[in-house]
Amino acid sequence: MENKTPWTKFYGAIRENLDYPDTSISGAVFSACVKHPDSTALIYMGKRISYSRLWEKTLGFSKVFSSLGIEKGENVAVCLPNIPEAVYTLYGLNRMGAVASFLHPLSAEAELDCYLEELGARFVVTLDSLYEKFSLKTRERKDISFLVVCAGDSLPLVKRCVYNIKTAKSSNSKIYRDNVLRISKLEKAQKKTEIVSVNVSSEDTAVVLFSGGTTGVPKGVMLSNFSLNAMAMQTAEMSGFDICGKSMLAAMPMFHGFGLAVCVHTPLIGGANCILVPRFTVNEYAKLIKKYRPNFIAGVPTLFEALTSNAYFDNVKLDCLLGVFSGGDNLPVALKKKFDGYLKGHGADVKIREGYGCTECVTACCLTPANFEKEGSIGIPFPDMRFKICSVNTTEEVPFGTDGEICISGPTLMKGYLNHQAESEDALRVHADGRVWLHTGDIGMMDEDGFVYFRHRIKRVIVTSGYNVFPSQIEKVIESHPDVEMSCVIGISDPYRMKRIKAYVVTKDDIVDKERIRRELFEYLRLNVARYAVPKEIEFLSELPRTKVGKVDYAALETMNEKE
Repeated sequence: MENKTPWTKFYGAIRENLDYPDTSISGAVFSACVKHPDSTALIYMGKRISYSRLWEKTLGFSKVFSSLGIEKGENVAVCLPNIPEAVYTLYGLNRMGAVASFLHPLSAEAELDCYLEELGARFVVTLDSLYEKFSLKTRERKDISFLVVCAGDSLPLVKRCVYNIKTAKSSNSKIYRDNVLRISKLEKAQKKTEIVSVNVSSEDTAVVLFSGGTTGVPKGVMLSNFSLNAMAMQTAEMSGFDICGKSMLAAMPMFHGFGLAVCVHTPLIGGANCILVPRFTVNEYAKLIKKYRPNFIAGVPTLFEALTSNAYFDNVKLDCLLGVFSGGDNLPVALKKKFDGYLKGHGADVKIREGYGCTECVTACCLTPANFEKEGSIGIPFPDMRFKICSVNTTEEVPFGTDGEICISGPTLMKGYLNHQAESEDALRVHADGRVWLHTGDIGMMDEDGFVYFRHRIKRVIVTSGYNVFPSQIEKVIESHPDVEMSCVIGISDPYRMKRIKAYVVTKDDIVDKERIRRELFEYLRLNVARYAVPKEIEFLSELPRTKVGKVDYAALETMNEKE
């Protein structure tokens, strides 16, 4: 009989099944606060915030939200960087059963308007410095209130004074309307108010995260308390360590499942601490690693590439690291080997571990084991997660070693898309085994050992002259050239072929002789891909555009070509 979970033999000490608490995400954090009141929960710009203080602030924010009439199940827009107030807002809203709906702070006005409309939000929690990012039309709406916080509120005293002096002029000139309320003032006013008790179920929606939108219109993904707690427990288990007392450098933003669940919620339910990074730069990231010596770091592939060429990092010892996790985009084999060598050269005993997942299952649900890897694989499923490969647009499983659509089942699946019932039913399907399976829209393969291999996204297929061309296959060939850093292949309009293939290429070390590389690439391609799949054009760029979560934004390149 075929083993449906062959990957478990690579678990070692990792448990195959976990016991998940029947509680909310704030309830899970409260348990950690009771166990570790004096331990550090958050580190922000040099200031340490204990678990007891974290809970005190969470209750304070919860009182504010309750006093404003925010109701259980209500979507509240949260547009904040990684600052303590974002954490207090998350758990403060959750404690009263409201839904923290995270928005990217750098979204365009039109995007923010669209998100607020989709959420039906009456309240927006944001920074005072981000208030004017919202359109004048939105700011003038009488049915929306802005609850603003100041990035300086949680700074150490000296830094707070400097921050206040620097921002005083711009703050005084800012015109606030009657619908703008300062949370700090409301919190003081509610200090002696009784705490309202609300019954929050583990199945209630805790968070809405908007999908990356690289293949269509972003949709709000509804995630339950249970799914977020399960995700955090699975992540801690897959780390291979008791994470209590350990530290995580939280540079990934909380509007992304990776940042919210892996970098914040996982450490906080496990008695670890988060080093919050409100604004990411490679130099700042390197400085924080040197200063705090975190045990775990996580990021997208471009981050790890940047670290290897950061001069500040040259003499930094990395023997503090117990886990290095890459997600959010495909990790090239060459970069993995490069960064593994970099880690070893800086005294680390670990290798970078690649994860795979999607917002529809919170974030990662698959990870390369700590002590075993297969080149090109994205690893094995987390405890209690099931993977299978199905023939595209069906629920029929294909044999090991065969490409098909990656389907996932387990406790971290979303409840569905907000306001998009048809799309929810298309993504979440009940198979013949009676389980609900998420159809990811990704093509991949599973080998006989249960290792999963990502190929490409289903929707990222270029049809040229009637042939299907998969960009990732061409990019793989291009990136095998020793002088190529990365590439992106798109289809552009063509009156004859409907679409013709174009490749954008970034070279290493700003190589001047681009014509030589272009000739060599065409030769590479003619030898390695079908004739109809060879790009008609190769254009060199200094860098490729990125989405808000750090992925290569091929849609932006397509749009740029349509305008030309």
